[in-house]
Amino acid sequence: MTTVRPFATPSARRPARSLAAATVALLLAGCATGDAPPTGPDTAAAPAPTAAPGDRSTGPAAGSDASAGLDTASGTDPAAAAAPAPFASTYEPLAHPATVLRNATVLDGTGRQLDAADVLMIDGKVAGVGRDLAIPAGTAEVDASGKWVTPGIVDNHSHLGVYPSPGVRAHSDGNEATAPNTAQVWAEHSVWPQDPGFVRALAGGVTALQVLPGSANLFGGRSVTLKPVPARSVQEMKFPGAPYGLKMACGENPKRVYGSRGRQPSTRMGSFASYRAAWIDAQAYRDKWNAYERKVAAGEDAEPPKRDLKLETLKGVLDGEILVHMHCYRADEMLQVLDMAQEFDYRIAAFHHAIEAYKIADRLAEAEVCASVWADWWGFKMEAYDTVPTNAALVHAAGGCAIVHSDSDMGIQRLNQEAAKVLGDAERMGLAIEPAEAWTWLSLNPARSMGIDDVTGSLEAGKNADVVVWSADPFSVYAKAEKVYVDGALAWDLDNPAHRPITDFELGQPGEGDLK
Repeated sequence: MTTVRPFATPSARRPARSLAAATVALLLAGCATGDAPPTGPDTAAAPAPTAAPGDRSTGPAAGSDASAGLDTASGTDPAAAAAPAPFASTYEPLAHPATVLRNATVLDGTGRQLDAADVLMIDGKVAGVGRDLAIPAGTAEVDASGKWVTPGIVDNHSHLGVYPSPGVRAHSDGNEATAPNTAQVWAEHSVWPQDPGFVRALAGGVTALQVLPGSANLFGGRSVTLKPVPARSVQEMKFPGAPYGLKMACGENPKRVYGSRGRQPSTRMGSFASYRAAWIDAQAYRDKWNAYERKVAAGEDAEPPKRDLKLETLKGVLDGEILVHMHCYRADEMLQVLDMAQEFDYRIAAFHHAIEAYKIADRLAEAEVCASVWADWWGFKMEAYDTVPTNAALVHAAGGCAIVHSDSDMGIQRLNQEAAKVLGDAERMGLAIEPAEAWTWLSLNPARSMGIDDVTGSLEAGKNADVVVWSADPFSVYAKAEKVYVDGALAWDLDNPAHRPITDFELGQPGEGDLK
């Protein structure tokens, strides 16, 4: 598995490099798409309060509360530890001829704005950004005068595919709400590639997204990082080399779901007791495997431990291979989670929703933990009450890693506008943040939280050519994503119906191909 490297200092600003983009013909196929439920993100397992926006805290009841039979998988093959990871990515980029985007205003994703600049894309990579670039013969040219160019948006909190459209019970596959700890489940096994939401996200400038399980459970399961491209299977959408994430949740959701069933946790102290017990089991499981591997390395005849899918995921966190993405609202609770992570020697990649992140922005910056937040959702439950519309801006101002996420099949289509709201509120409170820096909330920072910032999230030479051409300043409510390139391939073109993919599911239905 991929070992996740430490985050760069969140406040560091890296120098821009040069690059440019190209026109590419999109191969139409049934587009892999995936939407979150269109309305209530909380799909109740048993009668429960109406869900708040973005609060997918429960799932349809499935069997008894017992987790017996769900937690483990047997395996006694001594070679199992060295076996290749299952469900590997089979993603292949679309055709990506060399392309240069000419004379655009460029926000490079590292915090810099370049005026009248070119962006060059060759072999699916950023080859240069700036003026007077050496353009190879035969490179397709796109006149981007008057346009703005940015890195593609990266959404680190999505439920597309596991809560697809239409948002019906039959499609509700985001919460295995049958036990407080379901670390054994993988979101990718619920993703429906034909979800129309993937196309709509692409049309909003999204070039990568992390699909997470819901927040019913203390340990919700593994996330998967996808590219919103035409595909027949989730493996064909999987972002090559992206680490897995582990969705965890604290606060009201798990205690409501399981407390209503007379089970632990029914309180926050019950939640933390359950977390800690799980990490203790994970440490013991890791120690067994480490002992086995030492014996094998020494040439001894050793019997491998029985595989346990739940503990295998938690061991991946302890080994630094799986990133923790934690649904958490209150500042005091986030600090306790940081203490727990220190106790068991693992790290948190990001707190999600993080309504009160502004109260502990300095501590989050010190710990190099991102705050992945909404622009202004609040008040839909008690722990979501005490926020400010400048939450992300205050995290940024403290030198932290601020992210604006969607958690919504609708919000993912206009994340640029969500970030713009934060910028406007920050300006009104007298906090000046350059738009070029704010774009890091949508690209480089979420990529960092997902462990893919070495290959995407900014327009730097050698990175994937994940690029968006906007009709206007992308922080304007009037701006539209005119062209979206994924690995240098033209995956979306607002001006050309032939390059506006639709899913097989939508073919022949009213409104077919109505994105414009």
